[in-house]
Amino acid sequence: MNKLITGFILLMVISSCAIFSCDHPTISAEKSIAITLVQQINSFVSLCKTLSDEVQQEPVNEKKLKSLFLDARSAYKSFEWAAEYFVPLTSRFINGPPVPEIELSGQVFNPAGLQVIEGFLFPQYNRSKKKELLDQLDLIRSRCTNYISHFSNIDIFDWQVFDAAKLEVFRIETLGITGFDNPLTLKISQEASESLESLQKILSFYHHKDISNLLFRQFDAAINYLSVHTDFNSFDRAEFIVRFCDPLTRTMSDLQKDLQIKMIRYNRLLDQDARTLFDKDAYNVNAYAPDQNSFISKEKIALGKMLFEDPSLSGNGSRSCKSCHQPEKAFTDGLAKNTIIGKRDLLGRNTPTLINAALQPSLFYDMRVNTLEDQALSVVQNEKEMHGSIKLSVVNLWNDPIYRQKFSNAFPKKIRTGIDTLEVMSALGSYIRSLVYLNSRFDEFMRGDKRAMSVDEINGFNLFMGKAKCATCHYMPLFNGSFPPGFTKIDAEVIGVPSSIGKKEIDPDEGRFNIVKVQSLEHAFKTPSVRNVSLTPPYMHNGVFATLDQVMDFYNKGGGAGLGIRPVNQTLPFDKLDLTAKETKQIIAFMKALDSKY
Repeated sequence: MNKLITGFILLMVISSCAIFSCDHPTISAEKSIAITLVQQINSFVSLCKTLSDEVQQEPVNEKKLKSLFLDARSAYKSFEWAAEYFVPLTSRFINGPPVPEIELSGQVFNPAGLQVIEGFLFPQYNRSKKKELLDQLDLIRSRCTNYISHFSNIDIFDWQVFDAAKLEVFRIETLGITGFDNPLTLKISQEASESLESLQKILSFYHHKDISNLLFRQFDAAINYLSVHTDFNSFDRAEFIVRFCDPLTRTMSDLQKDLQIKMIRYNRLLDQDARTLFDKDAYNVNAYAPDQNSFISKEKIALGKMLFEDPSLSGNGSRSCKSCHQPEKAFTDGLAKNTIIGKRDLLGRNTPTLINAALQPSLFYDMRVNTLEDQALSVVQNEKEMHGSIKLSVVNLWNDPIYRQKFSNAFPKKIRTGIDTLEVMSALGSYIRSLVYLNSRFDEFMRGDKRAMSVDEINGFNLFMGKAKCATCHYMPLFNGSFPPGFTKIDAEVIGVPSSIGKKEIDPDEGRFNIVKVQSLEHAFKTPSVRNVSLTPPYMHNGVFATLDQVMDFYNKGGGAGLGIRPVNQTLPFDKLDLTAKETKQIIAFMKALDSKY
């Protein structure tokens, strides 16, 4: 590592000479940025080394330890935009969550990095964790060689800089100002300011007279706002996003366009051309389709809707998809649990909404499938839900002249002799992909209509994003567990849902653990969206709570732990939220402002 650092210091000296000497050409923006990143990473490593040395001093100076740690976090924030974009696998060891992280494949990543260290130092230094603290600092310094190697040997491109810079502003909006990665120190203003100052420096390498001047004024205004508003609970997140973040990302987009920097396209949920998180077409409904043949079309949507409403797909012809996903109930059924087909016995779980289901990388409460096609197949052929047979259904559908024509229109073929089972699933998937409605009053407010939300609703949003900690699991702007700004993974949480109201026992459903046998996933369930939540009672995977007031009371008390259930692997913080009755009412009012118009 020392040889690497020595070599890069020499590289920086040579490059600096190239920048400031009249006898040498100015190096490119990309190279200058790479050099800046290496400098910032080395500063971060140096701070971690100083912190490590201080931990080993006797007597220990707790105040100094905490100060050094906060300096190290700020140093990380200066290059977070690039670390998360270019070297994300390393970043999970530098600033990963303080709980085990389990991939959909079942691979487990143990807690590591700054968030783990925060727990050792705050609110008081835990001296019994000295060895673990030193181990974490050694791990961070070791992993940072990956950063240095990457930015010294692999070219970065202008379009990537702009893409990553916008994503960092989106990261600040969705995670940074919620206290997601600093829940004990809550230095959201300071850390967001550090990130924005770094972006301002990076984008100064790209100059366009009028737009650059505007952009830097916007950066200055945002940074100044953060310097004045430093209290976590009173921070006005709605104002910060609308007045400062959205103008920044719009102007970044304008600068990129005027400099004629062309974006290289790759598949992701958030459109690369999105100027803000709240643009009307910011999200790609085809992002999680299994292939291009499953992308939506008018013909597929019309066919899918017809199939969705057709009970002939079920085994006894009595139940369609629409039977449980009723449009007038936001595509739910209003029941705690529906019945097993043909019986009075209840199904195991509550029926979730299909609105915006296309914007999730994993489906079902236990996240057992990754595509809408597989979800549809699973439900149709599940013996308790629809008990149908796709192979038998396609024969019957082919014999129906109306369906035969609609399948031919939706999936044109030169010679068609039947209907493929994949075509049925693709049509159903396309219909569900059409059920994306990000058009609530909240969305209208974020798009500039200040009259779209009341004062109580705005206050509720700020509480949701701040004191109540809702947004550290239900991430804005989708308000589900899809992790922003990449949205490539979705969280499963253990919150200790009771089996029934008033009982101090956890619901026996083991959730994700039934699919991936990792102990920390016992009773873990996918974090659902709170969009349209006022339209979709009852709540939780078992429908135990009939009202939003009951849900809020559950969270206000600290989840299952607060009720006395105390699951050992609860991921929801055990501490009470101490929300007042007025604050609870405002949060519920905000959630109602998330209802879609469809």
